[in-house]
Amino acid sequence: MESPVRADLLITDAELVATVDDARREIAGGWVAVTGGAISGVGGPGDHTPDAVRTIDARGCLVTPGLVNTHHHLYQNLTRAFAPALTGGLFDWLVTLYPLWARLDEEAAYVSAYVGLTELALGGCTTSTDHLYVHPRGAGDLIAAEVAAARDLGMRSHFTRGSMSRSVKDGGLPPDSVVQDDDEILAESERLVAAHHDRTPLAMTRIALAPCSPFSVSTSLMSRTAELAERLDVRLHTHLAETQDENDFCLSQFGRRPVDYLADVGWMSDRVWLAHVVWPSAEEVTRLGAARVGAAHCPSSNMILGSGLSPVAELRVAGAPVGLGVDGSSSADSASLWLEARTAMLQGKLRHGAGSMSARDALEIATRGGAACLGRTGEIGELSVGACGDLVVWPLTGPAFAGALSDPVEAWLRCGPVAALHTVVGGRLVVEDGVPVHSGLDEQLAVHRRVSGAMQSAL
Repeated sequence: MESPVRADLLITDAELVATVDDARREIAGGWVAVTGGAISGVGGPGDHTPDAVRTIDARGCLVTPGLVNTHHHLYQNLTRAFAPALTGGLFDWLVTLYPLWARLDEEAAYVSAYVGLTELALGGCTTSTDHLYVHPRGAGDLIAAEVAAARDLGMRSHFTRGSMSRSVKDGGLPPDSVVQDDDEILAESERLVAAHHDRTPLAMTRIALAPCSPFSVSTSLMSRTAELAERLDVRLHTHLAETQDENDFCLSQFGRRPVDYLADVGWMSDRVWLAHVVWPSAEEVTRLGAARVGAAHCPSSNMILGSGLSPVAELRVAGAPVGLGVDGSSSADSASLWLEARTAMLQGKLRHGAGSMSARDALEIATRGGAACLGRTGEIGELSVGACGDLVVWPLTGPAFAGALSDPVEAWLRCGPVAALHTVVGGRLVVEDGVPVHSGLDEQLAVHRRVSGAMQSAL
């Protein structure tokens, strides 16, 4: 037990504090203190609790680290559950939606990020990535608009400068209107890192580089982006091995499977985390694990698009960090990391048996696993002294939890559904008593409806 003289925030008397720290401590009746944006104390009923500027009573609640979202496309909530795109697989879905997304601009980027990050906070997310890879000509600075939304809300964010450079005329899927050339993409990537990437341990904003996928960018862009990321010391992200169609595309275009292609372009390193990773072979799983390449597991999106079931257990055994991603709200539709954690647990049981994936396994993937994907082990995804003061208070009361007395962590995922009672980022509440703290939500929802309606009128 460690405690400060006076804390900014004290969460006290929890049913259970699940620290997910190195020792995986679970403290009945526990408390957590946050000072100066970092966790300053964690203890139990027998430990002296610090004085605090503000105290929150967590009786009847589970306290966990804030959940970490390792893959999202925030702009896609503007075309959520878009009916004309619901019947095909990934490639058909993309081709249907590209003309709508070609209408993105700074207003659309800001409002979709604002609404999407608010939705994530309600579901217990405290750190979110975003992969914005559609940059129409004349759209403005879309990443800066997202950064502004995250700062307004107080959410910790890892935005990625996504890109597409292979249009239909080059053998890719996107139309010419949403692709850029390699030099422009690389120049913009470097500018955004200089403008927004914070390297300090408690950083609220970081930037990664994220060419979209093997079927939408050139081989040279993949290689040059890896070189730029090495020079700038930032992380790399892309979609890989999401569908059987992608395997077929890589074999026909490059004569290589996606993981071989990844190695060819210099991406087989612990700087990289990949979205989906549904279709690697057993040998490829071993290679990814040996290189410590991370994987963002997106169970809901993989099911909605019929992509398949990712070999999560195998990747983890091989040594690959595995986190959770809600994916874009045009494929997963509901941006709840609680839902993704529950679905990941159920999929794990379905693949390997009832005892193969517990609620604790899913919680670890949603927290520590995500932190490892983002290169922030020890900073986020755990409740330990010195880590970022990001935590969630989950209610375990009411009809849904009647009789769930033996194990609060199992109850958290097996009962429910559950939304956060309080979500805390850097010691500041972003959700309090189940309600977003920022006062602008109603206004932004009205803007969102207008922007979304205009975008969907493109078809």
